Amino acid sequence: MDMTEAMLAKIKASMAHAMEGAFYRKHFHGIHPEDIQTRADFQKLPFTEKEDLREAYPLGLLAVGEAEIVRIHSSSGTTGTPVIIPYTQKDVDDWAVMFARCYKTAGVTPLDRVHITPGYGLWTAGIGFQRGAELLGALAIPMGPGNTDKQIKMMIDLQSTVLCATSSYALLLAEEIEKRGLRDRIALKKSLIGSERWGEKMRARIAAELGVELYDIYGLTEIYGPGIGISCKHACGMHLWTDYLYYEIINPKTGAVQTEGETGELVITTLQKEGAPLIRYRTHDLTRELFGPCPCGREFPRIDTLIGRSDDMVKVKGTIIYPSQVDEVLAAIKEVSSEYQIIIDHLNGRDILNLLFETALHDKAAIKTLEKTVEGAFKERIGLTPHAKAVGMGELPRSEKKSTRIFDNRY
Repeated sequence: MDMTEAMLAKIKASMAHAMEGAFYRKHFHGIHPEDIQTRADFQKLPFTEKEDLREAYPLGLLAVGEAEIVRIHSSSGTTGTPVIIPYTQKDVDDWAVMFARCYKTAGVTPLDRVHITPGYGLWTAGIGFQRGAELLGALAIPMGPGNTDKQIKMMIDLQSTVLCATSSYALLLAEEIEKRGLRDRIALKKSLIGSERWGEKMRARIAAELGVELYDIYGLTEIYGPGIGISCKHACGMHLWTDYLYYEIINPKTGAVQTEGETGELVITTLQKEGAPLIRYRTHDLTRELFGPCPCGREFPRIDTLIGRSDDMVKVKGTIIYPSQVDEVLAAIKEVSSEYQIIIDHLNGRDILNLLFETALHDKAAIKTLEKTVEGAFKERIGLTPHAKAVGMGELPRSEKKSTRIFDNRY
């Protein structure tokens, strides 16, 4: 992302505010905002890592007095010591403004009825979707996750027009609605999907079975939550709200900023956050910057659909595997569904990779041929041969939150 003089001034102001708290005074020891005069100076600043945030537990990230904090949230994906992010009233309000902007970008209006299935509580998702809908003036239906029977009943009775969900739960709902023959009784037109990466085959299934337009919504608890960016109707990447954040794309191994258009890790600096501003925060989300004007006419810059995370790769027999690569392999094989699991074991001194995938085929000979096809395609695209096994449609677990697709049992 370009750094104009105006943007540099915003970054320096955010850095100065961040250093009012103990966390960044220590993190930037010996460095001062006035030292940052160019983009090159900024790129010399140390990154902020999730482990840094864990070490600040519980409220070490505070950059304001505790009396100004009105809410906390905690990352859903954190293991071990949680990451706690404090919010001022301005932070909460700014987040709602960004979220309402996401809804507008997706064509949601005050006449829509927004069915919200992500979780509430310490996780940012549910309340973020709700506050944005309320600010827009739409009717919020704050369901939260689970109880699929009640979800579908309320969806029908209230004639929900917008579904907010993880891709995993959207697929589960789509399958249940199709199975029960209720497609003609729902009124869904759009679905805002976030929280996890999802492949094109899964995307196509959800869109077809629910009959909706799909929008990728982006965010993470450390940077407000979902709602800091979204795709538009042209589905050519996600617009990021750069009046609230500055982003970089870096090489995840070296930390160097990538050249234009190269895939790398997204790094975010907040520009207006008060409670817990973050400077050069490594999200570990992998994407690339998209250039040129978007057909929708919005001037906010775009990043590509996320392909995975720099920390969700696995290495088997010296080969690095990303879930997005598996998506691509399976998407190219017509008879294979979107759902799969990879199970990695270490037996008799060597790694074993098992790939389970769903198919609607029933003929045993056809299934055996399909398994060999999958193994060959996997070998050609990724570089090693798995033990592929086909299972029936719906046999792999469905999730009301995020789906786990890779199980590494070696450690």
